[in-house]
Amino acid sequence: QVQLVESGGGLVQAGGSLRLSCAASVRTFSTYTMAWFRQAPGNEREFVTAITWSGSITYYTDSVKGRFTISRDKAKNTVYLQMNSLKPEDTAVYYCAAKDYVDSDYRRPISYDFWGQGTQVTVSS
Repeated sequence: QVQLVESGGGLVQAGGSLRLSCAASVRTFSTYTMAWFRQAPGNEREFVTAITWSGSITYYTDSVKGRFTISRDKAKNTVYLQMNSLKPEDTAVYYCAAKDYVDSDYRRPISYDFWGQGTQVTVSS
């Protein structure tokens, strides 16, 4: 069983920055895919970004390209989401997700086996 714990959410003005962290309980992540999703009230959970644990492959949804950066620290078993130039439409609960393999199905929430509890990000205009 993998436990994921997110932190770093909060309230920020438009144009500001936040960094989310996702600490994972499993030590051996060599084959894992880690991702961030978000869900705004009344909306479905949507893909934001993903990274293979090797760090060699990253994916971003179009709306965050150039503003968000996903990274991982192998020594700390932690994945980060650096969010810059935040917009009010980025407001949502952000979830960390993981699965213990790498494939092309990285955008669908159902393809992930492990989830964090979520952290709220609110961007004021």
